[in-house]
Amino acid sequence: MAEAVLETDPPKDRWNIVYLILVLHGIGILMPWNMFINAKSYFVDYKLGEEYLNGKFYYAGIFMAYLTISSQLPNLLFNWLNIFCPIGGKLTTRIVWSILTEVVCFVFTVALVMINTSQIPSTFFWLTLGSIMLLNMANGIYNNSVFGMAAKLPPKYIGAVVLGTNLSGTFTSLANIISISITPNARTAAIYYFTTALFILLACFDTYFALPLNRFYKYHELIYQRQIENQESKQNNDGSVPYWRIFKQSWSQQFNVFFIFFVTLSLFPAVHSDIKVSDPNFFIGSTYYVSIMCFFTFNFTALVGSYLSTLFSWPKPKWMFAPVILRVVLIPLFLICNYHPIDVSRLTPVIINNDYAFWILGAILGLSSGYLSSVAMMYIPSCVEPRYSGVAGMFGAAMLITGICCGLVFGMFMPNVIKLISW
Repeated sequence: MAEAVLETDPPKDRWNIVYLILVLHGIGILMPWNMFINAKSYFVDYKLGEEYLNGKFYYAGIFMAYLTISSQLPNLLFNWLNIFCPIGGKLTTRIVWSILTEVVCFVFTVALVMINTSQIPSTFFWLTLGSIMLLNMANGIYNNSVFGMAAKLPPKYIGAVVLGTNLSGTFTSLANIISISITPNARTAAIYYFTTALFILLACFDTYFALPLNRFYKYHELIYQRQIENQESKQNNDGSVPYWRIFKQSWSQQFNVFFIFFVTLSLFPAVHSDIKVSDPNFFIGSTYYVSIMCFFTFNFTALVGSYLSTLFSWPKPKWMFAPVILRVVLIPLFLICNYHPIDVSRLTPVIINNDYAFWILGAILGLSSGYLSSVAMMYIPSCVEPRYSGVAGMFGAAMLITGICCGLVFGMFMPNVIKLISW
């Protein structure tokens, strides 16, 4: 009877509850990565810093590189593994256990903050990396499970998840700034900061269980199941999932998602954050230059781009590749800005030495990344049969992480470009 009522009177997403829940889960997806990246000063300058350890120590210089590998490699592996070998079977099982694992890892991180590790820096270093690896294994499962869930709903709901991932960077940056402003003590500030992540993840956990109670969500879940049943009855399907056919049907949009994040992560934050102020009289001084011109500008414009994707979708799927590939010109444009990595002697001349021009380039990078990634992710489920939209969405999430990893690796070679190429 309940199903009959739903089908005769299709409900609407009142107050955009489902949309907002998926935005929240989008924030939760990138919370681990953003939290640890933004806490660089806590790890490098405080816990592994010269003052805390009463002398210089080896691990401070390599922490960020190891953090990147420990974060993205497990995320990448478990994103792909979760497509072909779903851990725990149902979405609910995978999402619930992955969130709980992340909560435990953040509790462990807070515990390490409270413990005096000045006498055991190597133990702190490896325990932290181990926790980060476990955290991102769970996050890899959580990531594409959420995209698989959103793919069963209308296209704009995948856009909501991407909007949340872009909002996550802005949120964590603000959380870090606020925690530092509340107290000058690095230890107390870190406790406030990482506790914030716990509240976000617990909110994701609670709101997930609210979804099955929502009439709009139940209606689309019912429609999704009916479509599966109808197609299986027509095709006498043996129950196996044609992964290769799903990927081939959606490969163009899968490539778009990969290449968008490859270009973005090739530049942000590695190159973007190493571009220095050109004009000493520029109204943003060197103290706040990187914070505003790099992190805030990128995160805010990416957020705006994701929101714009909910208002309109352009270009059409057939021509989506054009602006995606065109973005590759941003790589040489950023390299000819006032880019000066640490301990690198630049041979390539600085051509763009105007801070406003660099600011515009940063805004274009963030805006195009947020908008195009949202639109490409929304196009993916429509490329396949409705019953396979969830799997296609999970492929999209895996390609997103693959693009991030490849972009981060490619970005490591950028200092060599300006060091070896001259004209």
